[in-house]
Amino acid sequence: MEIKKIPTIALVGRTNVGKSTLFNRLIEQPKALVSKVHGTTRDRNEGECLWRGKQIRIVDTGGIDVDPNDEIDAKTLSQAMQGIEKADVILFLLDMKSGPLPQDHDIAKMLRDLDKPVLVIANKTERASERNRVLEPQWRLEGLPSPFPISSIRGTGVGDMLDLIYDTLNDLGVSPVEPYEIDALKIAVIGKPNVGKSSILNEIMGEERFITSPIAHTTREPNDTLIEIDDKKYLFIDTAGMRKRSKVKRTGGLEAQAVRRSEKMVQKADITLFVIDANEPIGTQERTLAGFLKKSDSGIIAMVNKWDLVKDKTTGTMNQYRDYIAAHLPFLKWAPVMFVSALTGQRIKNVFEWIEKVEKHRTRQFSEEELSDFIQLAAYKHKPTKGKGPKPPKILGLTQTSTKPPTFDLTIKAKRTDVLHPSYVSYLQNRMREHFGLIGTPIHIHVRTASSVSK
Repeated sequence: MEIKKIPTIALVGRTNVGKSTLFNRLIEQPKALVSKVHGTTRDRNEGECLWRGKQIRIVDTGGIDVDPNDEIDAKTLSQAMQGIEKADVILFLLDMKSGPLPQDHDIAKMLRDLDKPVLVIANKTERASERNRVLEPQWRLEGLPSPFPISSIRGTGVGDMLDLIYDTLNDLGVSPVEPYEIDALKIAVIGKPNVGKSSILNEIMGEERFITSPIAHTTREPNDTLIEIDDKKYLFIDTAGMRKRSKVKRTGGLEAQAVRRSEKMVQKADITLFVIDANEPIGTQERTLAGFLKKSDSGIIAMVNKWDLVKDKTTGTMNQYRDYIAAHLPFLKWAPVMFVSALTGQRIKNVFEWIEKVEKHRTRQFSEEELSDFIQLAAYKHKPTKGKGPKPPKILGLTQTSTKPPTFDLTIKAKRTDVLHPSYVSYLQNRMREHFGLIGTPIHIHVRTASSVSK
């Protein structure tokens, strides 16, 4: 199905006027981080809003009252300007409790000169007295329309505001679209701070879609972007860098929010790109992330970034690093390893080939004959290992119950499942990878007794 052009609305204003709170209300989910910390929103954040049975796209931008001499502020401004450029209608948010400030006038001048409709929104008008203030002359900024009063935190006036937006779009001849589902692979990107996740995504996208900086913890919000290559759709999710939980707790609520949200994104991902810095030793943070991935159903691709900076490489260096990963992150032995450079673009585009391979294995369905032959051969080469019973149980069969990832029931002749030693399940998982050539996907095997299956 062709991706439909959805009308786009950009939320614009200085910092802390409530743009992210309004964004979350419009898309009806807490996607954007909300706090009083200056510059919480940095990258553009996008989501769909459903109203009158039709969809529009909402773009949350960072505050544009920033210091252009500050690196991250400058990139935040660049991201906001890109959001404005792609928007059909601009919502200019004001804080009725603190403004209008000189920064509001500066932003109003800039927006006035654009050839786009600008709707001025007076946020934080929880009280009737505050709503009435929009008629005061000082709120008519640089000739823009009178502000439309709402409360993004309470939802007051938001429905009427959406009516105004939809009427404005219809006047432009840009119609909201019928809601539809996009069948796209969800690809999460994780790693400790400053390993180059956003830079890798920028290279994949072919544009500076995400803010990148050598300053750690630049990305705070899980962010997603849909792209299409050869009629295949991919939803890439950039996540905040995860540090040791003890350090996260010490830095306060904002970073803890980002980590929790990033974890949820990985749980929903079809495939996760686990980015590792080639020039730093694998440590506790990587092991913590690997342990977290072990609990998910996501396929995994390890991406060793900054490979261009590794000195004295030989033809055997890659294999040596693969062994190094396997030794320190045993869980990732079955994950493919890519050696890339976000700086030079080296091998970055090959990620799509690996994504397709991993997804193919993650969704593979096995015939009864294949599984019967496999379990007989595996049990012949290594008989079942005794657990808590007097003797090892007999294997009765292996049945696939689902995909994404491949999941199986191993039926044994016993009254309890613990008569089979847990290590035997690991043996079968490893043998299955070797026998069927499975890479990049978890394999779940659940032990069942014949009596429980008959029930």
